[in-house]
Amino acid sequence: MEEMGSDCSSSGLQELHVLAVDDSLVDRKVIERLLKISCCKVTAVESGRRALQYLGLDGERSSVGFDELKVNLIMTDYSMPGMTGYELLKKIKGSSKLREIPVVIMSSENVLARIDRCLEEGAEEFLVKPVKLSDVERLRDFILRGEEKNEREFSRKRKTSDDSCTPASSPSSSDSDLPSSPISPISVSTVSDEPRPKRARLLDDN
Repeated sequence: MEEMGSDCSSSGLQELHVLAVDDSLVDRKVIERLLKISCCKVTAVESGRRALQYLGLDGERSSVGFDELKVNLIMTDYSMPGMTGYELLKKIKGSSKLREIPVVIMSSENVLARIDRCLEEGAEEFLVKPVKLSDVERLRDFILRGEEKNEREFSRKRKTSDDSCTPASSPSSSDSDLPSSPISPISVSTVSDEPRPKRARLLDDN
């Protein structure tokens, strides 16, 4: 298992942790380099079994605690001995703890049936090798937008929860003793009903 940090710590960009799985040493080094250029921390393993061991899904304790793991993206080759990328995908999506981690399948063969099967099983995207820097940067931006969206939703839910716990103020006796006065009419401003543009797809279909 190889771990490689990025050189972007001083740039202010958020560092993502990517688990790269490929039995080919050359392909593993290529994806490590692309991810490092894109300001990602990379953990590279050579098989699906090793990936499961790292994630703690092989029945044994992971080398690190789950809270410390924080894998933002898993990129795996499709054709590997012992366990294919498709089988690894099914294991991850079958885990209640890890199913939300995006999984990207990579392959040197552009087989439509294989692509469809992976996407139906929950893969975020299917990339045909050689993987390009633009592919990695696009994936990184997509993951960051998802992280920001989750943080906003968490903050909104927390604010709603805090508001619901605030006791309602009761009217004071001085207010109840005040004489009633006629209510003046309130002018209502017109709100534009123009439809909002639909949100574009974050990832292009390949």
